[in-house]
Amino acid sequence: MPTLRLAFSPDSDDMFMFWPLLRQKLDAGGFTFTHERADTEALNERAAKGDVDVIAVSIARYATLAESYLLLPHGASVGRGYGPVVVTREPTPLDALEGKRIGVPGLHTTANLTLRLLLPRFEAKVIPITPYARTFEALRSGAVDAALVIHEGRLLYEREGFFKVVDLGEAWAKMTGGLPLPLGGNVIRRALGAETVARVSDLCRASIAWALAHRDEVMRALLAETGNDGAALDAPLLDRYLEMYANEDTRSFAPDARVAVEELFARGVKAGLLPSGAKVEFAP
Repeated sequence: MPTLRLAFSPDSDDMFMFWPLLRQKLDAGGFTFTHERADTEALNERAAKGDVDVIAVSIARYATLAESYLLLPHGASVGRGYGPVVVTREPTPLDALEGKRIGVPGLHTTANLTLRLLLPRFEAKVIPITPYARTFEALRSGAVDAALVIHEGRLLYEREGFFKVVDLGEAWAKMTGGLPLPLGGNVIRRALGAETVARVSDLCRASIAWALAHRDEVMRALLAETGNDGAALDAPLLDRYLEMYANEDTRSFAPDARVAVEELFARGVKAGLLPSGAKVEFAP
């Protein structure tokens, strides 16, 4: 069996779903896996090369990857009435940020796309999310007027003394009549062939199921990991974070989340932010 390459972010929800597979908690069916970790936008850029077998990407980025990758029907990060948050140093209405400098986690992220749908004109300043504190430092220093925080940083902005301008998950739900916000997902290379795609999809599904069934064990392992930026969360915050982004939506793409992906693509295309003809195709 071949060795397959995985790539995902340092964030806790990504490691949560792959941890059982990488720690040999389940039968890998003869496959061997190697893995690498990078921040969200670096993964979005890396996916364009098409040389990683399974890679975590922003759903917005998948619009440009569909020729090379299928979207796995599990492993999604979905915000149900919550999502990335725009924050500022002082209480500020969203429309006051028109034309302002906003720190974003990447130009290809779903967070950036969603913010563009709400606020078409602003100056994006890309700030890599690893380490997460970099975004807060840029905001505190005045390098940006506002910041779009995702992943663990989304839970920490109040502790850092910043104010919420808008929660993109809330705004998206209002915009779409209650749809969840599909933020990220795992994609698999079409070139692996139908049989391998199906088998690897089953393994990833089994890894997620194992993690959900042994949540406390995986949480303890994540908290003990060194060099994992997600470990900046203490146990209660990690528990809250995993409730948000490692849950039943991770186990399986729900019907409304699939509709939401289509809606995101349609709105992105209409706004000229995604290429025309952007489509979604799921692996088995």
